[in-house]
Amino acid sequence: MTAVTTATTHTRAAGLPEVADPASVAPQDARQLSKVFFDRLAVLEEGTREHQYARNTLIEMNMSLVRFAAARFRSRGPEEMEDIVQVGMIGLIKAIDRFELTREVEFTSFAVPYIVGEIKRFFRDTSWAVHVPRRLQEARVQLARATEELRSRLGRTPTVRELSELMCLSEEEVIEARLAANGYNSASLDATINGSEEGEAALADFIGTEDAALSLVDDFHALAPMISELDDRDRLILHLRFVEELTQAQIGERLGVSQMHVSRLLSRVLKRLREGMLATG
Repeated sequence: MTAVTTATTHTRAAGLPEVADPASVAPQDARQLSKVFFDRLAVLEEGTREHQYARNTLIEMNMSLVRFAAARFRSRGPEEMEDIVQVGMIGLIKAIDRFELTREVEFTSFAVPYIVGEIKRFFRDTSWAVHVPRRLQEARVQLARATEELRSRLGRTPTVRELSELMCLSEEEVIEARLAANGYNSASLDATINGSEEGEAALADFIGTEDAALSLVDDFHALAPMISELDDRDRLILHLRFVEELTQAQIGERLGVSQMHVSRLLSRVLKRLREGMLATG
């Protein structure tokens, strides 16, 4: 009772007719009532309860436009249709917020392109796993049709040349469209190759990773001639320290010298190699 009284108060304050159930208003009646509500909406202060009532009533009265626009996408299936209707409602709200009676056009003619545009934008942003240029998206559709037509006509998978002739595109463009089609669907890297969850390899197992050691290859090639120019003792010290990974004390015992002397020799050799690398770089 309170809700009905409140709604009546808002309609009277806004100078609007009372609509008990806006969603059930017939499309023809909604078209006429919408003009009245748009006329008042233009002069009501945004943010007031009266403005909110008028705007909400317009949305509910014109929901049939969303269902009309969404009907052309019914082939998408019932589950996706729910998302389509929700997206279409966003387009309807945008149309209501931007419509002006001074445009001298019917609201239905103004709103439907907004609703359809919002739905198409939804498909464009969500249908492709990887973003590709629009021309390639369109080429993919053309390629699918041409492939199906030639396959039924020839009884086999058509060649790139046959597809290019039918599509009036170059062979390079056909190949590019095929590659772009790979961006339409994606698969989880955790997905098993043969569909089994046990004892099978995952897609991630076949994807290479960057080997950080590859960056050292150039350094090794640059160091090789410098090391070859060292005397036998210096090369032996480097071998014992960095290949056999002996400590300086162990190297000293092996060579019969003190650890301090090994430290000085090692520092001198490394300094020489470092300066040679910097000069090469």
